[in-house]
Amino acid sequence: MSSCHHCDEFSRASLVRRTAAEAGRGLPAIEPGMPLPAGTGLDRRAFVTRTFGLALSVYGIGKLGLFEEGIARAASGPAQPVLVSVFLPGGADALSVLYPALDSNYRQLRPTLALDAAAGPVFSEDTRLHWHPSLQPLASLHGEGKVSVLPAVGYTHPDQSHFTSRHFWEVGATDARLSSGWMGRYLDHAGSMDNPLQGLSLDYQLQPALASTKVPVASVAAPEEYSFWAPGVWGDVEQRMLESLGPLGSRRKDPFLNQAAQAAAQSDRLRRQLAPFAGQGYGTPVPYPEVEDSFPHQLAGLAAMLAASLPLRCVAITAPGEYDTHSDQPQALADGLDVTARSLLAFQRDLEARGLADRVLTLVWSEFGRRAEENGSDGTDHGAAGSAFLIGTRARGQMVGEFPGVDNLDEDGNLKATADFRGVYCSLLEQWLNEDATAVIPGAGSFSRPVLVK
Repeated sequence: MSSCHHCDEFSRASLVRRTAAEAGRGLPAIEPGMPLPAGTGLDRRAFVTRTFGLALSVYGIGKLGLFEEGIARAASGPAQPVLVSVFLPGGADALSVLYPALDSNYRQLRPTLALDAAAGPVFSEDTRLHWHPSLQPLASLHGEGKVSVLPAVGYTHPDQSHFTSRHFWEVGATDARLSSGWMGRYLDHAGSMDNPLQGLSLDYQLQPALASTKVPVASVAAPEEYSFWAPGVWGDVEQRMLESLGPLGSRRKDPFLNQAAQAAAQSDRLRRQLAPFAGQGYGTPVPYPEVEDSFPHQLAGLAAMLAASLPLRCVAITAPGEYDTHSDQPQALADGLDVTARSLLAFQRDLEARGLADRVLTLVWSEFGRRAEENGSDGTDHGAAGSAFLIGTRARGQMVGEFPGVDNLDEDGNLKATADFRGVYCSLLEQWLNEDATAVIPGAGSFSRPVLVK
């Protein structure tokens, strides 16, 4: 991956979010008006004890009722639809993701950064636009009717702060005080107290969109990384230690011991469920990109977890790439989009090969787009409306909102939004997850619902 210059605000935002999501860490200073990340203050409940190294962390405010039979019941029940959220951090440039190749205003605004018409394939639904050349994999899926494109998605009165704008997307409202994630609130309504895998953050820390207030959710970087270890213990002794976890789960008279016992049993069951992934071989039917970044490996693991009938419902993951491209934009953007798009194509083909494609929709989003005019440092500054994609065989496969053009920019020189992300969330909740959006999205009744699912 090439490197580019990030603004200081993006670096501070990343630090605050990483620290807020880690157990036992204090928050660094937060500037006035900067919202706390969703999930700040949630307890991180480790199964068993601190003497074990656990790659799985469970979050939840209320008392966790973690029972072995709960996971078994969830895994053996009817297959649930799964929503995967993929975040492009830093504000991906919408006017490069889909660019108006022949527009004279575009070339005037970007004399250096404008892409040639021959560089990327034409976008069939609006032939003024071309796909970024690194997005050929998504263009191919779009040609198969498996990608819905949102060329200008955002919200009213856009905030050009990385931290605040991302927070709005994560909580599903333009409310800096809201502390639960939109997918977390969905799970509070539709989830259960005995299935932490219902909300999975594919990371070592909690993805704020999954921050719930009632039910447990989990974070694990990859399925094979769910493990137990103790200093100086390995081989046969380690195996006997692991085998002892199950019997520890027998019920006890003391309520506190009983809760610990239940946690031990739950941990042992999850260990056994994820044990087939310990060798880092998922038996994937399709090849994934072989790159240094973990993103394709995580997606391969996610497909394998779904194939193993693990009870996943909402999953959040961060894509590779450096999208805060104030300088050196062309190569940094191309590198990030390339790995992301090739990995998403492999993930979709993997799901199709396993017969799982009708169960999964993948939403790809970024906190905002970039300024229409280049900044003189071979880059672009913070903008407003960005681009998003919904990928899957059940995606309607049609453009949502129109491309607003670069001849009608807002007063700050940014693209105007033609779709509201809150309306997109309402549609996903009602059309895909079968949940009343008014129970999850504040003011849901005021947003139109685009048709996203077929």
